[in-house]
Amino acid sequence: QSPGRQLMDRRTVLTSAGALALTALGGRPVTAASGPSASAAAAAAADPAPLVPTRQFEDAFARVVGNGTPIEGRMTLELPEDAENGNIVPYKISVESPMTEADHIARVHLLSTQNPQASVATFHFTPLSGKAAVAGRMRLAKTQEVVAVALTSDNTLLIARTTVSVGIGGCGTE
Repeated sequence: QSPGRQLMDRRTVLTSAGALALTALGGRPVTAASGPSASAAAAAAADPAPLVPTRQFEDAFARVVGNGTPIEGRMTLELPEDAENGNIVPYKISVESPMTEADHIARVHLLSTQNPQASVATFHFTPLSGKAAVAGRMRLAKTQEVVAVALTSDNTLLIARTTVSVGIGGCGTE
């Protein structure tokens, strides 16, 4: 260091650079969340884009539904709204039905819109089942809609859906 010359430390340099940048922007504070991209990001976080179902889901849904039109109601699909760990996501499915020979639930299909394999499970029922209900755990790769489709003995299709926000994905990549 030469006499009369003072070295600046790192903090002084960074503070000076920040002040210079602040002045260059007309006195507006500079933050990581400022600017047009930040407002777009904030809007996206507040209103996330709808998840587009995968091709695997579209194919699985078409195989289950065929040309039919599922009706909402009579079926309950319970999943947590937020799943911290996608490896273990509990679910409950129940369908209102008299479970008689003439009127019963024959099958319930559980589908995921974002997993590498869309068909999670298929459950078969008969009148001897007593009621059409099942509980278990499933894996979810990421935030997605889970769909249950039931087929009655008279070929009526019922549907229930719920969206689950997943913190840590539970499926491997394709």
